[in-house]
Amino acid sequence: MNVRKAVIPAAGYGTRFLPATKSQPKEMLTVVDIPVIQYVVEEAVASGITDILMIVSRGKRAVEDHFDRCLELEDELEEKNKLAELEIVRRVSNLANIHFIRQKEMRGLGDAISLARHHIGNEPFAVLLGDTLLRSGNDSPVTKQLLDVYDRYHETVVALEEVPMERVSRYGVINGTSVTDDVMLIRDLVEKPKPEEAPSNLVIASRYVLTPEVFSHLDNVKPGKNGEIQITDALRAQAAQRAMYGLKFCGKRFDAGNKIDFLKTNITYALEREDLREPLAKFIIETAEQLKNK
Repeated sequence: MNVRKAVIPAAGYGTRFLPATKSQPKEMLTVVDIPVIQYVVEEAVASGITDILMIVSRGKRAVEDHFDRCLELEDELEEKNKLAELEIVRRVSNLANIHFIRQKEMRGLGDAISLARHHIGNEPFAVLLGDTLLRSGNDSPVTKQLLDVYDRYHETVVALEEVPMERVSRYGVINGTSVTDDVMLIRDLVEKPKPEEAPSNLVIASRYVLTPEVFSHLDNVKPGKNGEIQITDALRAQAAQRAMYGLKFCGKRFDAGNKIDFLKTNITYALEREDLREPLAKFIIETAEQLKNK
């Protein structure tokens, strides 16, 4: 069965970006001039996804408005003959069939995904975290890379990234064996282990292709720290019953969920823009020289 649906969890408060996120969803913070959430949606669409369910919360109306049409703005742009800008705003509202549902309590990623069960039905589906950008290292978007592995095995696939051992406590970590150079058969998963207890330095990197069986496992997950339901715990139970795979994807992850990585992401993406590269590079070099001389 072709994977045509995706879930994008985007309900978190974004407290690490306060006060900016007091009245603005963190997913609407921009990398250069495009909201983070739009990059995520574009990755899904470029991977063949046509139907997207966003898990949002109170105060996220701006996310919904961003992907809706704004006829007043379109009329204004058309009247002023700003046709390039008109095309940009129209394109955003036509990216995919996008639906929204609210997570009324912040009870973790697993709980957010469980809210999608009626929309997903009995189909496999992709999950893309709404505050993390994955830049592909080849012509295939990272979600498409996972979908290609799913097409091969028809089992759950997660994106994997190698990180320094001192950082494994931030992520779900896998234990597995190599099937190919870039595909792992997952034997076990651990949520945010201490470095000395981690089974490896391969962590789940914000992208999943899940089978509908995950919903029954989520039903059986007991709340952990802060009363949260973790998707890693559900996947661990599922991996004990059937095959599960991890893909060491070709590309790079940009975490837009903390300030320093968000700034690095903006600089990286801006340097790839022809209209910004030269003046920004000049500024960076000049600033580096000034810092060196202090």
